[in-house]
Amino acid sequence: MRRKIPSFQALACFEAAARHQSYTRAAQELALTQGAVSRQLTALEEFVGVALFKRTRHGVTLTERGRDYAAQVAIRLQALEQDTLDVMSTQGRGSVLHLAAVPTFATRWLIPRLPELKRVQSDLTVHIETRTRPFMFADTPFDCALFAGTPAQVSQWAGTRAVKLLDEVVLPVCHPSLLKGQAGLSPEAIAALPLLQQSTRPDAWRQWFEAQGVAVPQALSGARFEQFSMTVAAAVHGLGLALVPRLLIADELARGDLVVACDRPLANQRAYYLVRPDGGDNPPATQIFLDWLVQIARSADLTSDI
Repeated sequence: MRRKIPSFQALACFEAAARHQSYTRAAQELALTQGAVSRQLTALEEFVGVALFKRTRHGVTLTERGRDYAAQVAIRLQALEQDTLDVMSTQGRGSVLHLAAVPTFATRWLIPRLPELKRVQSDLTVHIETRTRPFMFADTPFDCALFAGTPAQVSQWAGTRAVKLLDEVVLPVCHPSLLKGQAGLSPEAIAALPLLQQSTRPDAWRQWFEAQGVAVPQALSGARFEQFSMTVAAAVHGLGLALVPRLLIADELARGDLVVACDRPLANQRAYYLVRPDGGDNPPATQIFLDWLVQIARSADLTSDI
């Protein structure tokens, strides 16, 4: 039976035109003429029997039905592209895992350990993209996610279940030159130095100083960086003190590029979790990956279910 599906060319033209809100830019992206794109979209509108675009003096805009359709088409074209890339990357052999991960944790903790995973699971290929906030798994190609947060934040991620992997120990660190030969600094001394701020955790320094019983009005002041990797780089270059998880700076501490400025960790409930959709239809690759992560964490007795 013939499926009620438009041609792939028409859908590709529609997705590009919807994204750019322009037939001309869609044609440029797809290496087609504007006339060819227009004909494909006219045929698509006739096929579905609904107006997808409104023509204006300045170009085109999506209709309400067009916006809904465009969102669904984009998801499915992305999934089809991902499926094709998966087959190409494994040459039809082995399994593939699509992982969403917080960026610095993926770069500094996970990726250096992937050779060990490859050694024990040579047929498993892991594709990683960065995500910093919860999302709906049904709207993405991801099988699971590495997420940093509190138990309350993880429990509010609808339709998922999680396994706690690693607790987070956060310490103030800096370039050795800022210590000026001292073994460490007091919280009061740290308050007088430049503080490097993390955009995703704007209250971190204030919380740390409060935990030390020190009032610091300027705790929210200082250069702000979006990711821990940027904050760490700024600290390595002597721009100030950074409040970062110890597990993300193991190499810098080992090399002496950074030192602990004050050995008083920030007590919080944040940890790293593997999150996956709730239900029994998770692909086998997800369980293989989870078992491997749990084994690593268990060696330090840091694993628990929530």
